[in-house]
Amino acid sequence: MPDHSAALTYSSYLALDEVLGAQRPRSDEHDELLFIVIHQVYELWFKQILHEVVELQRRLEAGEIPHAIRTLRRILTVLKVVVAQIDVLETMTPSQFTGFRSRLDASSGFQSAQFRELEAALGRRDTRVLDHYPEGGDRDRIAAALARPSIFDSFLAFLGKLGYGDLARADVSAPLEPSASRQEVLLRVYADDGGAASVAELLVDLDEGLQEWRYRHVKMVERTIGDKTGTGGSSGAHYLRGTLFTPMFPDLWAVRSKL
Repeated sequence: MPDHSAALTYSSYLALDEVLGAQRPRSDEHDELLFIVIHQVYELWFKQILHEVVELQRRLEAGEIPHAIRTLRRILTVLKVVVAQIDVLETMTPSQFTGFRSRLDASSGFQSAQFRELEAALGRRDTRVLDHYPEGGDRDRIAAALARPSIFDSFLAFLGKLGYGDLARADVSAPLEPSASRQEVLLRVYADDGGAASVAELLVDLDEGLQEWRYRHVKMVERTIGDKTGTGGSSGAHYLRGTLFTPMFPDLWAVRSKL
């Protein structure tokens, strides 16, 4: 338990002893510290995005347009920072990474439970990811996220609150497939050009932002290790390429040609 009797300082409030002591390189290579710091910062931002996603879904399901818009804008801003961090990681050359890569053993960014949870919150429904986690802990968190309503499900509830009808999916654990009836409702939303349309456009921004992250990620991997097998036994760039250009919110993209 933290000692609340001691005077609060900048360092103690931010737990800097723990944060700054959490980088433990396994080699003497200069660039390993950068690699660790970047990935730890990613995980902190993923934690913040997941925190904001909970708030976003709560605000959407309550029909609170201004709060939902503000929360979405914060998520988008954080996502831009996440993407921009790749610029820093790309200052490391392939030979610099090779200098300590063997020390990573079976660890891999592929194992990021928080990113898997974020994908599930955005609507990805791929239970195969559970095979990469042992029973309990992270596996249970990801499984729970796969079973919960996604952001788009909360958006559908939001539209219901605004009088666009009951659009709820019968099974929120199923993959989100395009729906002609939902697209007709979305065309009405855009025609009304109100707060719901603004939220819809921000969701498109979010979907596009995730695609930008995936693209930058795969290009960073390609320039660093080419087509080598990824750490942890993943297929590296080959796997990442397979995640490109698959929208999380297909209905929002399908209506573009009809607007």
